[in-house]
Amino acid sequence: MKPTTCSLDPVPTKLVKSAMDVLAAPILNIISSSLLHGTVPDALKVSVIKPLLKKSDLDPHILNNYRPISNLPFLSKILEKVVASQLQTHLTHYNLFEKFQSGFRTGHSTETALTRVVNDILISSDEGNSTVIMLLDLSVAFDTIDHSILLHRLENYVGLTGTVLAWFSSYLSNRFQYVQKCADSTPSLYTEVQYGVPQGSVLGPLLFSLYMLQLGSLIRKHNVNFHSYADDTQLYLSFKSNEVSPMLSLISCVSELKEWMNKNHLSLNTDKTEMLIVGGNDADHNNILSSFNSVGIPVNFTESARNLGVIFDSSMSFKSAYYKVVQDMFLPS
Repeated sequence: MKPTTCSLDPVPTKLVKSAMDVLAAPILNIISSSLLHGTVPDALKVSVIKPLLKKSDLDPHILNNYRPISNLPFLSKILEKVVASQLQTHLTHYNLFEKFQSGFRTGHSTETALTRVVNDILISSDEGNSTVIMLLDLSVAFDTIDHSILLHRLENYVGLTGTVLAWFSSYLSNRFQYVQKCADSTPSLYTEVQYGVPQGSVLGPLLFSLYMLQLGSLIRKHNVNFHSYADDTQLYLSFKSNEVSPMLSLISCVSELKEWMNKNHLSLNTDKTEMLIVGGNDADHNNILSSFNSVGIPVNFTESARNLGVIFDSSMSFKSAYYKVVQDMFLPS
């Protein structure tokens, strides 16, 4: 693990690592005791929130432009890493991972997600079809996870019971956090964390993906293609010009997705959700726009959109992506 020191640690992480031959046994005892009894020590459930700008060019005076990154005690990270390793082994053994979720999985990345989506679109284009792509944007997804719903998923979808389930219940309960911008700034008061999983933790991303497990089966029943990476999900569907039924399937899918998200304390940010059509004509654009508007779902049509770091355009030429890379190469550092 990287030797990053948290202000909650009694000694610097570097010092702990240098004395690991002496400290390994007591650390192992703490971890073993936690797993054996299904409890997480309260001291390991406190996090320091470091506000981090989502993008360097955003206005630092607007709070919504920050991402709340949790800085956790060194021992907490070790414990989480042990549990995450065992949980991933369980998920892999029983084939419980969502097939089209490329986040938080060994051998998967944004590249594997994009490769599959681009390949599907190009094959469809060769067959004379157009493709509509919808890039869903979730608002503060990690922060609104309902703990009782998550524990229900862990028990009923993942198969965790007994001491293992009790450990996760302990991990999620009685958590506290405070905000401190930098080491010499005044910290805020402690507040209890009643929703969400810590961003910046080892287990947080994996637990989020398990919270979203139902999403795949919901989308599939509408015969809509999808691929997810963490909390970024893209829906896409191929169609012939002036064909109506695929759009009805997509509209029905998005409507049910919104309903499911509301029930699960998640929020689809329609202002930032974008739609792109590869191929097609003006009539197709107008038909899709009017279809979504008729059911009260606003659509943000765009000629190009950033998808997992790569700019997609309506012709899939990737010219905008190339220009952006070249531009960044010549910008002063």
